[in-house]
Amino acid sequence: MEDCLIIGGGPAGMTAAIYLARFHLKVRVVDGGESRVTWIPRTHNHAGYPGGIPGTELLELMREQAGEFGIAVEERVIERAAKVEGGFEARAVDGEVIRARTVLLATGVVNRSPPIAPELHQVAIDRGLLRYCPICDGYEVTDKRVGVIGSRTHGYKEAVFLRMYTRDVTLIAPDTDLELSEAELARLGELGVEALGGPCASLRLDEDEIVVPTPRGELRFDSVYPALGSVIRSELAVALGADASSDGCVVVDDHQRTSVAGLYAAGDVVKGLDQISHAMGEGGVAAVTIRNDMAEKQALVR
Repeated sequence: MEDCLIIGGGPAGMTAAIYLARFHLKVRVVDGGESRVTWIPRTHNHAGYPGGIPGTELLELMREQAGEFGIAVEERVIERAAKVEGGFEARAVDGEVIRARTVLLATGVVNRSPPIAPELHQVAIDRGLLRYCPICDGYEVTDKRVGVIGSRTHGYKEAVFLRMYTRDVTLIAPDTDLELSEAELARLGELGVEALGGPCASLRLDEDEIVVPTPRGELRFDSVYPALGSVIRSELAVALGADASSDGCVVVDDHQRTSVAGLYAAGDVVKGLDQISHAMGEGGVAAVTIRNDMAEKQALVR
């Protein structure tokens, strides 16, 4: 039986794996291969990398570092998990069964994408034409033409946030109506943010521009931000009986413990700031908590 099974090999999971391995605990890391960090063309917010670093390269370095302590990330999708005597039993889609005393969920979230051909999606991201995190890269759209595809309060807040970087912001409804209050519409007007009803059709690329077809015609931008929310990958936690928020985020205490004993969660699957540094911090806290909780049950000696 493993001491800890980490499900998710992104920044939170890899940070926890490094800590736990250096505590001389038996750790396995499985990952479905869809970490959002790989979508990042180049992150400039992550301290220690002047000039920034591509998300794929950052993840490779994390996994290389974990490898120094005997951790190899297994490409495997866990379809279900159950509480068993002494811990947990997780079953992968390929039939592999993993038993572990504790489980750390670092499964993250999946962004909802705007209408765009699948073969163009990553191309648009790599070229900075499609961006998902204004906190991460709003600086890069300073004084540029920016479109926000979204509605309701989420779309409104993202448009207002991006207005701090550029005067040229347009909020476009993904469907027919923006569904904004009179106060929200008035505030957008004060800020000079144009608000348009939809629906917007499939986005396309034209050299250095991204084109958004709308009922008002084709609009051209330097970058478009989808504000369409995300799907929280908390199904395993919920199936195990862990508490979750109304939007599906796993509820944890200050030490990353869920409401199920022996089950921990860190990173974007937990409600909080969806940032690499934040996920890594939670991964470190979770790892130390796992070690301490195990030490209360048994002596950890060599």
